[in-house]
Amino acid sequence: MPATVVDDPLAVRFVLRDGSELVIPLHELANPVLAHDLALGMAANAHPHGGINAKGSAYIYAGAVRQMVAELVAQGFTGSAAELTRPLLVRYWLGGSSRRETYTRNVLKGFDRLTSRLRPEVRAYLGGQKIQAPSQSQPSEAYTDAEWDRLETACRTVVDDACARHRRALALARSGGDPRLTGRGGEEDIAALMLRDGPMTFPYYVDYIRGYVRGSWNKDRERPAVLVRRVREALFPTRQVEVAFRLLFGVYSGLVPDGIHDLELGGIEWAGNATVLLTYLKGRTSRESVNLPKRAVRLLERWLELSAPLREFGTDANRHLLWIAHSQATGEAVNLAEASSPPQRAFAKALDLRSDHGATLEIDRRRIRATYHERLARRGWSGAVTIDPNHTPGTEGDHYVTPTSTERIAAVESIIEDGMSQVLGKALPPVVLSTDQAAELARDFPAEVHRLGLDATAVAELVGGERDVFTAACADQLAGVHGPAGRPCPARPWVCLLCPLAVFLPRHAANLLRLEAFFARQFRQMPTDHFLRVFGPYADRLSREILPRLHADVQAKARLDVADDDSELPLRPEERTQ
Repeated sequence: MPATVVDDPLAVRFVLRDGSELVIPLHELANPVLAHDLALGMAANAHPHGGINAKGSAYIYAGAVRQMVAELVAQGFTGSAAELTRPLLVRYWLGGSSRRETYTRNVLKGFDRLTSRLRPEVRAYLGGQKIQAPSQSQPSEAYTDAEWDRLETACRTVVDDACARHRRALALARSGGDPRLTGRGGEEDIAALMLRDGPMTFPYYVDYIRGYVRGSWNKDRERPAVLVRRVREALFPTRQVEVAFRLLFGVYSGLVPDGIHDLELGGIEWAGNATVLLTYLKGRTSRESVNLPKRAVRLLERWLELSAPLREFGTDANRHLLWIAHSQATGEAVNLAEASSPPQRAFAKALDLRSDHGATLEIDRRRIRATYHERLARRGWSGAVTIDPNHTPGTEGDHYVTPTSTERIAAVESIIEDGMSQVLGKALPPVVLSTDQAAELARDFPAEVHRLGLDATAVAELVGGERDVFTAACADQLAGVHGPAGRPCPARPWVCLLCPLAVFLPRHAANLLRLEAFFARQFRQMPTDHFLRVFGPYADRLSREILPRLHADVQAKARLDVADDDSELPLRPEERTQ
């Protein structure tokens, strides 16, 4: 996300990761000299050199810069950034918040990286600790079961009603025509006209039919303006309907954080009739992908059908966006349904959604996400992976693990116990046999045979290939190490590399080498820190502990069968390399 400073008028131009531009004006500030220096600092903090990696962070930094210039001018400072002193900065930061100090510190550091013009004592001070202690974030508390049911029921009611009205309006439109030609001007003609020309207001419609339609309103027994609005809201999703779909999508999938409201149609990849791979842009990182649950897929299908007529009349700027709604004020505008809270508050008030305490329910999508995963934990989700790969375990616990009842405390303790067991299991050395002989396993690995709980029959099946998975032979696929006990293990092929139930034999060499090539391809296309977080432990175990214990002749023979492409691996669409 590179950025440049525009001098006349003063602004910072960012090129976003999707190729679009964002211009932040700074020419209106009272101290143009300091504003120009801080603009340079903002540009220096654009991703990947700093923390400005999305529109939201750019606006936050711009707000901090404007506030800093205004307050320093109020204190009588009219110089450049090079004239800032340590006492002046200390006084400014003591009067503000921790977040403001963080952003302005970063801007000054960026300015100094480009120009080296800050005073030495200021430069040294910026390298030290902050004055303001960081504010403690509050965890997102899950909704109670009753609140969750009320929210889901209300959203589903609005969605079902909107879809039913939409189908009826489409049926009416098929039996209607241009009111100038039919001379009727009834509900079916209004629907046909709007489906052809787009959403329109009542005054526009009256002007269109004036002189062509006479006395057509009496038979409808409704006020003409009400009739036009009803047809328009049935054919084209309103803001309330869009909010209901978006909230229900979060309830079904757990995808509600930053970036989700900017979903585009191009991010929807259909893998069959009932599977959707959703690609979206996160505010903190790059693009991510996830397979949607079946309920979310069905809801997405209904939304695409409902919003299809509106997209035909959208602008180039918003036609491709997933979440859109028409303006009820003008009836003509198609606008992005932003992820701001006012529409959600209006939604809760309009449907009289109440909390358990009787107040209007506060709809917070972070709480929706927390509730979604809290309910997953109660259904037996192991919690072995983080909810968000961008989070550390500490952040995950602070935001999404908030035990407030005996059942939730038990679920958290179960997650901790499962996690500890998996950590201990991964610490065990891999079981690698140099020959496919049952006698070798029983003779040379008696402790492993005991640990795996194998009898003579199981040992024979293990080395005979009857318990083979893609990467290794599995001592017990129903053990529930990576999924529900009693069901086949759902783990991806590379997870076996760290599994305590895996036994690696020479016949697995070809697949192990295919995984090694897959890791190499992923390393070339992924940022290093991301690769280490996702595949690092598995790649390290494979290259350092498993392959070296297989005979060189076995590896050489197996390498002849490795084509080094994704077709050799059982991958999901989002896991394939480019």
